[in-house]
Amino acid sequence: MKELKELTRAEEQIMQELWDLDKAFVKEIIDRLPDPKPAYNTVSTIVRILETKGFVSHEAFGKSHRYFPLVSKEEYRTFATGKLLHGYFNNSARNMLSFFLEEQKLDLKDADELLQLLEEAKKKGGKP
Repeated sequence: MKELKELTRAEEQIMQELWDLDKAFVKEIIDRLPDPKPAYNTVSTIVRILETKGFVSHEAFGKSHRYFPLVSKEEYRTFATGKLLHGYFNNSARNMLSFFLEEQKLDLKDADELLQLLEEAKKKGGKP
């Protein structure tokens, strides 16, 4: 996996739309963003920054460009989750899960489902 960089909030918002669309022109991305819509130049600049960071590339159609992701949503999710786990929870999934339980972001049903997933992974030889 290539070296990923953290996205800004605006960059991540644009990537979310590109991941959903698969390929898109700047106008198509803008159409999906919530109101008030950002200026065309703003979104265009962010997309070019994403291209510089290696997250997107483009196909040229005359003077227009259609952009597409080079980094999958799953790749970035793995990166972002690892950064969160390392930076805030001392690389402890237990600490992270405990935090979400304390903050009431997970209920007991969610916790039970996670325990079942852990048990299944353990049976398959994965990390518990």
